[in-house]
Amino acid sequence: MPDPAVLPAPVVYTLGTAGGLHIQVSELGARWLSCRVPMPKGHLREVLLGHPTPADHAHEPGYFGAIVGRYANRLASAGFMLDGRHHALLANEGAHQLHGGPEGFDRRTWTVVDHGALHLRLALHSPDGDQGYPGALDAEVEYRLDPDRPALTLRFGARVSAPCPVSLTSHPYFNLDGDAASILEHRLQVAAAAMLPVRAGMIPTGDLAAVDGTPFDLRQPRRLADGLGQGEQQQLAGGGYDHCFALDPAAAGGEQAAAALVSGDGRLGMQLSTNYPGLQVYSGNHVQQSRGRDGHPFARHAGIALEPQFFPDAPNHPLWREQGCILRPGQPLARWMRLVFDPR
Repeated sequence: MPDPAVLPAPVVYTLGTAGGLHIQVSELGARWLSCRVPMPKGHLREVLLGHPTPADHAHEPGYFGAIVGRYANRLASAGFMLDGRHHALLANEGAHQLHGGPEGFDRRTWTVVDHGALHLRLALHSPDGDQGYPGALDAEVEYRLDPDRPALTLRFGARVSAPCPVSLTSHPYFNLDGDAASILEHRLQVAAAAMLPVRAGMIPTGDLAAVDGTPFDLRQPRRLADGLGQGEQQQLAGGGYDHCFALDPAAAGGEQAAAALVSGDGRLGMQLSTNYPGLQVYSGNHVQQSRGRDGHPFARHAGIALEPQFFPDAPNHPLWREQGCILRPGQPLARWMRLVFDPR
């Protein structure tokens, strides 16, 4: 790919209405750059972490706001078996592949195919063999604002020319306090009685572990500081959450919220719904390696990423494949996530 230092500045699109939710999206990585929520006293609160300029996303680490794929999260040993054939992928996290490889969808310039005051639809073509994946893939993502309340729906679509694992998601970092300070006082709830424990390299062991009695029990709202950094699992993740939760059936079907987050000051809530079976919770354990809009490095745990997805490494686990992560010609991806904000 071209050197990001010589690429033209990415085009940025703004969606919203007077007095309502406002978002900005870049063509680079179909990336969600900004989300400003109307608060009761009339001001807009920025709830996404971002960089000094849209162009900085081309070289800052962390996938801030990007659409990631072909396969979100990690694939062990950068490969998978499918229909009796092993497919070797390009590794970009030690021996493993993370978020689609070194030149994943977050690094690409997407094409805008439809744009209105409250919606934006972008598309991307990924050729056969891209990052090692079989077959060509055509992806779409749509951002659509609710005209009546501060809510946003993202829809992920994809079609393939050959069987291939696909898991597209969005990777924003939220700080509902509207600053880049720690999210430790935020309260998080996740509708999941089980999570996926990991081994070294953050690869799932293949088991599901009950959250009961552990720092991963988020079935009731829990202050993040109360569970952060506890136990061997979180030490493997760099001192915090970076784990996939197996959503309860009603949450995985979109019938109830998968997660709820409340700001540290208690003045803003957010609910996330999806029809993906998993939710990766990442407590910003390494965001201090990136710069905020003021040009200074973020504080550690300055934001939290909530990423709906198929289970990480699912193509290498026969039972998890049955969730639908293997696309075949004529069987398109149709997944979504919805965010509803609640100013208080």
